[in-house]
Amino acid sequence: MSKDADIGYGNPPEAGQFKKGQSGNPKGRPRNRHREIPYDVVLGQKVTILEDGAKRRVTAAEAFLLQLTQRGLAGDSAASHAALETIEEARGKHVDASARVDEIIWVSIRSGADAILDKLGIAIKKYPADPKRVRWELNAWIVEAALSRLGDEKLSEKEQQIVWDATRTPYKVRWPDWWVVRA
Repeated sequence: MSKDADIGYGNPPEAGQFKKGQSGNPKGRPRNRHREIPYDVVLGQKVTILEDGAKRRVTAAEAFLLQLTQRGLAGDSAASHAALETIEEARGKHVDASARVDEIIWVSIRSGADAILDKLGIAIKKYPADPKRVRWELNAWIVEAALSRLGDEKLSEKEQQIVWDATRTPYKVRWPDWWVVRA
């Protein structure tokens, strides 16, 4: 039997066989080929957010930016800066429409002064549903604490009136002896 007769399935010709010590894939598997973050899929998908009780559909990138804005206003500037850099890096890439999430519920949190005034009992928001009348009213204990920090300094009558009008229950405040505004 000749050597050509033995060639077939499982018996390749000697010329096509790998030499001893030679790899069949000399370049090897590409490193980190599946490590790229799918920015297109994540940031391009539509999500449902809940803002002040109302649902609306936005892209994940927009929802992310809304949350970053809140965190930035609350003082977390380092996290906001890093996340914005990531969004800028991903900007301009094509969105893959085949990989979408049906719905994500995101509840916006209050940030800044609004997040702590009510929680700490410093003030109460009056008329929150009426944009023309909405305002914060200070609780009596915080007014007393602030006035005690003045020491010998006294407020003018105009300043006293502003404090009186901004106090939720002015009749419960123990006003200093020098205080003249009573209504």
